[in-house]
Amino acid sequence: MNYNKSNVRLPVLFWLLYFLYEWLGQASLSSEYRRYFINACAIVPITGMATWFTIQVLIKKFLLKKRVVAFRIGFVIGVVAFTLARRAFNYFYTYPRYWPEGLKTTSYWWFPKLLIEGVNIYLIVALFTMFYFLRAWYEQQRLAQELQRDKAIAQLELLKNQVQPHFIFNTLNNIYSLSLKNSPGTSDLIYRLSSLLSYMLYDSRQESIPISKEMEYIHNYIELEKIRYGERLDVAVNCFDSVDQFTIPPLLILPLVENSFKHGVSNDVGNSWIRVDLSVKDDWLTVKIENSRIADACNGHAVYKGIGMENVKKRLEIIYPEQHEFKYMSEGQSFLTILKIKKS
Repeated sequence: MNYNKSNVRLPVLFWLLYFLYEWLGQASLSSEYRRYFINACAIVPITGMATWFTIQVLIKKFLLKKRVVAFRIGFVIGVVAFTLARRAFNYFYTYPRYWPEGLKTTSYWWFPKLLIEGVNIYLIVALFTMFYFLRAWYEQQRLAQELQRDKAIAQLELLKNQVQPHFIFNTLNNIYSLSLKNSPGTSDLIYRLSSLLSYMLYDSRQESIPISKEMEYIHNYIELEKIRYGERLDVAVNCFDSVDQFTIPPLLILPLVENSFKHGVSNDVGNSWIRVDLSVKDDWLTVKIENSRIADACNGHAVYKGIGMENVKKRLEIIYPEQHEFKYMSEGQSFLTILKIKKS
């Protein structure tokens, strides 16, 4: 979830109101403002830590990742620990000062009191957790709608930038030249161009596709681009593991490959190379795309000016929250992009 002013303001307001309730709300019944101020200074942080532990550790790291046993054990440990902490404050601080006779009639381990302390904490934990995930759901819905708009814009831009009339015109001219020479590869290139256009016009509208479909399109795109560069371009696409179990949103990997041509090969008049590697380990798909480039021909800022790359970043954040890695690096005369996606 993105951290904006609202995401900070609402939790602050919640805990401020809870603090005022523990202090002024309780003190107004007995006019013991100092006592309940100190009480609030202790109780609110304990409840806040219980809430943070429940959301950030138990729910996000265990429950949402289907580690149910770890969630249950952690929940029991959390309830016991925070209940005992609140009980300790009341028993060793509040009782001696404001209710000393309570020390004579009850023990620290008296179950009814422990139950009350635990309920008081976890009612607030449950309330904040409900608000937290309602807000997260609302934010996710907003981002999903934004994603749909961005995807439509991105697809139009990809159609305009990657299959521009001049690209099609040049490709058709090259195919025509090959046909005059009776080249055996002419029909294959026509087929690839047809498949490329079909994918972008129809398959790209789907929510997700097998990764093999995306790679088939990338192969066609590469073969058509290679017409322009001839033997001075060396492209290698390697799939080291089976990726049949993976589905991805369409047009997710293509902008990374296109980036290699746009910022690498097209700037180099000599021999150039592009390497695309796919591998799978522990339910993580790794896509590495590396290309040659002229040193200092581009920089990190230039690489990310295109709407295609920005759209990839945004789509990853929304579709694969906390389940992806996306980084890039430039070293000398090569540029490397690494994309990792966890199988959902």
